[in-house]
Formats: sequence, structure tokens, C-alpha cells
Amino acid sequence: MLGCRRLLSFYRVKTRPQAISALVNEPRDFVAMSPPTKTSRGPKTSLKVLMLHGYTQSGPLFHSKTRALHKALTKALPTYSVHLSYPTGPIHLNPSDFPNYNGPSATEAEGDAEPAYGWWRRKDVPHSSKHGESAIVYTGLQEGFARIADTITQEGPFDGVIGFSQGACAAAMVASLLEPGRRDTFASSAPEKDEPAPEPFPASFISLNQPPLKFALIYSGFIAPGTRHVNFYTPCLKTPTLHFLAALDGVVEEGRSQGLIDVCKGPKVVTHPGGHFLPSQRPWLDAAVGFIKECLEQVTTSDGTEQDGGTKGKEENVEDMDLPF
Repeated sequence: MLGCRRLLSFYRVKTRPQAISALVNEPRDFVAMSPPTKTSRGPKTSLKVLMLHGYTQSGPLFHSKTRALHKALTKALPTYSVHLSYPTGPIHLNPSDFPNYNGPSATEAEGDAEPAYGWWRRKDVPHSSKHGESAIVYTGLQEGFARIADTITQEGPFDGVIGFSQGACAAAMVASLLEPGRRDTFASSAPEKDEPAPEPFPASFISLNQPPLKFALIYSGFIAPGTRHVNFYTPCLKTPTLHFLAALDGVVEEGRSQGLIDVCKGPKVVTHPGGHFLPSQRPWLDAAVGFIKECLEQVTTSDGTEQDGGTKGKEENVEDMDLPF
């Protein structure tokens, strides 16, 4: 198995998104997990990552599904003390809230179901659009942001964010909200005629002691649709992003994931052959770890230009890459 050193050559491509396919498959307000690490010379640098679970999950459940990723990060970054924080979304869900639910009534199923949560609920609201379409509203979104802001205050500041499914959508929005000038974008925008009012800038994020994130990992993510959420993506996200797409994803349509990729500056894209889950096999762990290592090692000069060993802008053919997958 080749190591992360060769894998990094893939991530130095700075042109267009690259897609790679291979044959390779609760709760408290938040839970922070940090496994013990072997002692090394000198103090370790803290690496804090915000972990946002998917719809119908929870913080503890997401922790159990990302143990392999946590272990891989700890092993690959021996000079860092890796600390992952797992908040639980504030929206308590009934079994009837699950996609394609055809079981008993919510009352009958409640006793047997595992606790399930979300960061918001999607609601289609009719409005007088010139196209005659319904507006998509994320009810509870501000409450979700408030929960995340509480975690940042108590556990942060964070270096990066990792999200799955709805949590990946939320991760991109959080990265956007923390970028310079985003609040001004929200303040200066106005709804077009016959269009719903844009989502306001979260009050919970106004006074946060949190700098822009260094990276965002997006697993089965998607763009928040409609003009109501446009300020999260205009101008495009500048936070470095790595997007994991599932070739057999039966929950998130590829077009929705591509919509999010298209509003990110210089995104990296990896496609795994499985379904709607966070892949834990070695190649995909190496991809995640290699990307994070690159983001942490990135050198920024005083004039704001990036230095990446002279490979910026160099295009590589996927077939020519020597990768472990």
C-alpha cells in the first residue's frame, strides 16, 4: 500500500475538480472525543475539527461511524493533538420524518426508534414566483446554527469542519459564514421581485471568536437550493474543500452535490463506489488525511499568495497518477 506522500500529488492539482472512481463500502448537546496518543518530544499542536452528523443521526452516532478516520488522523499527524467535537443537531426527529418512511404511526414507532436529530427540516412553501414554483425553506436553520455556535464557543476555535449529508451541507454553510466579508454580503442583498427573502445572517455567528476555517471535508454534501440561500454561495466559498461523492448514492442526487462543488473555489473531488455512507476503507482515509495535511502545511506569503512547491496550476491526467486506489 502506498503512503500519503504519493497521494499528495493528486491534491496539488489546482485547476478543475478531479473525480476518481475505484472498486473498493444519542444524545447530548455535543460530545468531544480525543483518544490518547503516544508522547513525543515537545508539546503537540492542537488540531480541532468540528464534526457535523447527517439527517436522522446524532453526535455520538457520527462519532461511532468516524472512528477509523479519527484513528487515521491521529496516526498520520504525530505532532498534533487531534480533537474532534461532535455536536448533536437541535431538531428532534420522529421516525415519520425519515425519508421514504412507510412504517407505523409516529406514536407507535417512537418507543422502538433510536434517537434521531437534524440541523433543520426542509419545507416547500408556495409563493408568488413568476415561475409558479414553491420556495424551499429550511425550518429550524437558525436554531441549528445556534447549536453549532455554542459548540464553537465551548470547544473551539476549530481548524476545520467535516460533515456528512445534511451535516455536509451545514459544514459548507458554516465555512462560508466564517469567511471575511460574508456578513456584508448578507447585509447588502435584497430579494428579487416575487422571490422569497434571503436567509438572514445568523445572530449566533456575529460575535464568534472563530477565524476562517483551514479546510472542509464534504461527504455526500449538497447545495442549499433556491434564492433564499444564495448568500451562502455568492461569492463562492474560498475555504479549501474536499468533496466525497458516492457512485451509488440513493439519497443525494449527483446534481445537488455538483451544485455545491460548483460554488467552491478550487474544490477537490473524490468518488467512491459505495452508497450513502462515509467510507472507511484505507484509500478514502488516505485521501482525507492527505488533504488535511496539505491544508495544514500550506504556506501563505505576506502578500497573500499561496506557495505549493511550484505545482499550482499544473494539470495532471488521472490515468498518469500513481495512487494507492
